[in-house]
Amino acid sequence: MKLKILNMEGKEVGQTELPVQFLEPVREDLIKKAVLAIQNNERQAYGAFEDAGMRHAAALSKRRRKYRGSYGHGISRVPRKILSRRGTQMFWVGAIVPGTVGGRKAHPPKPEKEWSWKLNAKEKKKAIRSAMNAVMDKELVVKRGHKVPDSYPFALDEGLEKVSKTKELIKSLQTIGFKDELLRTGKTNVRSGKGKLRGRRKTSKKSLLLVVSDTKAVRKAATNVSGVDVVNVKRLNTELLAPGANPGRATIFTTKALDLLKTGLFMKDYKGESKKKVKEKKVKKQKKKKVETKPEVKKEVKKEPAKEVKKGNPEAKK
Repeated sequence: MKLKILNMEGKEVGQTELPVQFLEPVREDLIKKAVLAIQNNERQAYGAFEDAGMRHAAALSKRRRKYRGSYGHGISRVPRKILSRRGTQMFWVGAIVPGTVGGRKAHPPKPEKEWSWKLNAKEKKKAIRSAMNAVMDKELVVKRGHKVPDSYPFALDEGLEKVSKTKELIKSLQTIGFKDELLRTGKTNVRSGKGKLRGRRKTSKKSLLLVVSDTKAVRKAATNVSGVDVVNVKRLNTELLAPGANPGRATIFTTKALDLLKTGLFMKDYKGESKKKVKEKKVKKQKKKKVETKPEVKKEVKKEPAKEVKKGNPEAKK
């Protein structure tokens, strides 16, 4: 499949052949699996305080003649703390156990719980390639709610990566034909639910994804454009290409990014080798790469003959 190349003024400059990665069939099940794995791996561990509800001296004796004991009072055997007393008359209140006021929770959330998902390397790469193919399907992009020009899909020249001002970026996107798209995502909505009380009152829609080879200038320009994301082609993932596990996000690749894809990104298959084999291979490579050292020159040192030491009296032996 050939793709048009446009410059920043919206004029067609040439054509390029799409890399092999875009030929992967769209698999919505794999895309959803990969997106959920990314979202679960970003979850922060949370849990109750270890001593919550357990910070009371609530030891209550059940023996017959024990002072402060509950025997003979006609009360249940719940751990109780003493609030006040008058001789042998105690004012107890239940504590510690889950059924009491201020007691511990029966099954609180535990911080050691593992939230992350595992995903096979081949499945991960296949999901990324599948989402890349969906990006080039105009029907899926429109179905997702994006307002794209008639010339979509297309690639942009290297000029996009040099844009460093927000005003310039908005102007160039409007000239290309994404004026309605920017207006669509410029509005914010009030979130439904308790998220309003937790610092995320407003929600905004996802707009364009700009895939470039160098993000230094463009990322700074796109930070103030609502819904627009910029990513290095080497850091592409399924969630960026299909937010919410819905494939078909409006995406623009630059020519440099496509050239990098042609080198073989997301195409290497996982061989499934064990760690021992990988270590053995590394050791073999290191042995081969050893630099040949120069033979050491042995310095000739003249050694004097050792003097014979005579023990005892030689005349006595004669």
